Amino acid sequence: MPRTTSRRRRAATGGAALLAALALGAAGCGPDGPARPATAPLALPRSSPTSPGDLSGWKVDDWARYVAESAFANDAAPGAWTAARMDAARPRPTPEYSLTAPAAAGVERDAPPAAVPAKPQPHPYGPVGSVVGRLFATTSQGDVSCSATVVSDPVNPGRSNLVYTAAHCLHDGKGGGWLKNPVFVPGFNRDGQAVHGKANADRLVAPYGRWTAVRALVSPTWLQESGVGAHHQYDYGVLRVRGEDGSGRSLEETVGGSVPIWFNAPRDQITGTAAYGYPAERPFDGLELEHCDSPLAPGLLSFDRDRPPMYVIGCTMTAGAAGGGWFVIRDGKPNLVSVGAVGNRNPAGYQAGPSLQDQAKQAFDYFAKNVR
Repeated sequence: MPRTTSRRRRAATGGAALLAALALGAAGCGPDGPARPATAPLALPRSSPTSPGDLSGWKVDDWARYVAESAFANDAAPGAWTAARMDAARPRPTPEYSLTAPAAAGVERDAPPAAVPAKPQPHPYGPVGSVVGRLFATTSQGDVSCSATVVSDPVNPGRSNLVYTAAHCLHDGKGGGWLKNPVFVPGFNRDGQAVHGKANADRLVAPYGRWTAVRALVSPTWLQESGVGAHHQYDYGVLRVRGEDGSGRSLEETVGGSVPIWFNAPRDQITGTAAYGYPAERPFDGLELEHCDSPLAPGLLSFDRDRPPMYVIGCTMTAGAAGGGWFVIRDGKPNLVSVGAVGNRNPAGYQAGPSLQDQAKQAFDYFAKNVR
């Protein structure tokens, strides 16, 4: 018999309504794997030999070369991601780092934050919740899921097709390649009617359709490093997507809004954060959009002091929530300031996400303007 609909569904209070209470930007009316050998490192253009994250000398031609050499491709056929296939996908493992074990040399970190219990977003999500969705892709171990957010496109206001997530949800890093066939499903299970194992549930889990990734970019530093460490300070990625229905309608118009990214946000102005995502590892099941509402300023985690330190908040969300947006209020509206990147289940749950500073802004601006 099919498992019943998630038992975690309940009324949310307080910060549960961060997105629901915010004025989202209103929409206007109306890889099939790496194309280059996975072990072939990119010969990146000019960067500091002592700090791979310093791309201040990069020009448009450098970014163009990087995008060409990183060779993202997606040959997923429309309809390949059925409801049954999405239901069977496993959560993409969240890289884990202990905040209580002795720190390695050079690591700077605050004391572990108190765990903040995740809460489900009330159904139906509507436009305000449906800017967040699930991101599905295929690895050599099988199909996996992460989370992602519809973000505003400065080049096409009101008609964005851009989705922001974590780099590790798109690419394996040094020595690896792109995850295959990524597809974004905004507002996954918006109405709360999806049941595990239920046949013909496509419209239930994908009320706004499926959006195939046609172009992608992750931090250039991400492709140069591996393991859990300094490159997670640049654990970000952006996708340009296209609706499978062929209508030509933009993602932002379809879901009813988008969220701007606040690059170079002053740390002292991040006084409270709400992290959203679709955790799919126990005790969660991937059917519910969950959020952790941290009322405190985020803590600090840094593996390399020459890079922007990560934000750290208490949060009990598990694998599958990685890549989900972290939101703050700015001028009365939600802004994305980070994405879930690193976490730890023991002894208390936390998430760490990159601080989106100069490198992230430079990458996003180039992608929005030049990568179609």
